Amino acid sequence: PDEYGNINIVGVGQHPSKGLRRGVVINITQTVDSIRKAVEQAELVSGHKVTQVYAGIAGDHIRSINSKGVIAVSGKNKIITNEDVARVISAAKAIALPMDREILHILPQEFTVDDQDGIKNPVGMAGVRLEAEVHIVTAAAASAQNIINCIEEAGFEVIDIVLEPYASSLAVLDDDERELGVCLVDIGGGTSDLAMFFDGSIHYTSVIGLGGQHVTSDLSQGLRTSMEQAEEIKIKHGVALQSLLEKEELIKVQSVGGRAPREISRSILAAIIEPRMEEMFSLISREMEKSPVHDSMGAGIVLTGGASLLEGAAELAENVTRMPVRIGSPKAGGGLVETIKSPIYATGVGLIYYAVKHGSSEKREKGSGVSWLIGRFKEMIENLFG
Repeated sequence: PDEYGNINIVGVGQHPSKGLRRGVVINITQTVDSIRKAVEQAELVSGHKVTQVYAGIAGDHIRSINSKGVIAVSGKNKIITNEDVARVISAAKAIALPMDREILHILPQEFTVDDQDGIKNPVGMAGVRLEAEVHIVTAAAASAQNIINCIEEAGFEVIDIVLEPYASSLAVLDDDERELGVCLVDIGGGTSDLAMFFDGSIHYTSVIGLGGQHVTSDLSQGLRTSMEQAEEIKIKHGVALQSLLEKEELIKVQSVGGRAPREISRSILAAIIEPRMEEMFSLISREMEKSPVHDSMGAGIVLTGGASLLEGAAELAENVTRMPVRIGSPKAGGGLVETIKSPIYATGVGLIYYAVKHGSSEKREKGSGVSWLIGRFKEMIENLFG
């Protein structure tokens, strides 16, 4: 960040994400290699050496819950302090949690002082009873630890693990959208991640085990070509809505096993892609309906992630969900702005915003889970309320 707090991107690295399936590590060696090569490329471009990282996490093992906590204000003159806020959030996170799960985030939604609700920052107010409503995100401890292990094996320290849709929201959403009510949908390779906001706070998060790789797999099988060729065809010629095709257009498809290339119509691509994308948006719509703030999505849906770049994706999403939809690209102040002005980089840029907002050089210890998180309460409260 510069002296005005604007984010300047000085290096970008990219490498195919091998070793992961639906956001979960399935091959340690391949994942480590992918991490190492992506970071090396970013180091080369920037001229900086990377030693510590913030990592995104997704996968259908992610679970979230809304919880409440209540305390009595104990300070002098009953003035609420940062310590009181940390105590009430600690009380709100006292939920029964299975041994195989760990808390990723405890995100404050609103506070109530005595009978006055809807308070965003209670510090400095007078009262005898403080109540907090928080959003708690949990992950399978083993899945989170495997990501940490891969990053450390690649030679980097993990400062924090961040839920990917939450990170993406920091990069692509406007404050007005968060206030009015908006659902961020980040369509990644193996998963589609949701984060629903209302009244400026996050109220619901979820992860669906369908993503862009499933579209690529359908194309690979339908066109009888390799996954690499199918991915290239999807990016260059893919269309998510058949009705957008006004004229017949032919594209060349490489066959496997030395067979001669074939020419097919783009309408065949759309006939393969549209049903899978329609299924994805139907699942997203159903998942949104589980949220208590589903009827408050005044700003509709913001689509981001690689698959949102498919021609017609926003229009199809509007047809299925019956909500206004826009494509969200990450924002940055300077540096390689044009390079990252694509939904593909939403989570990556969002992690940088998270680092600036919640930054700490304190390393996350292996298996630390809740105890590590509690240790950072005061720091989090100071960052939130200064």
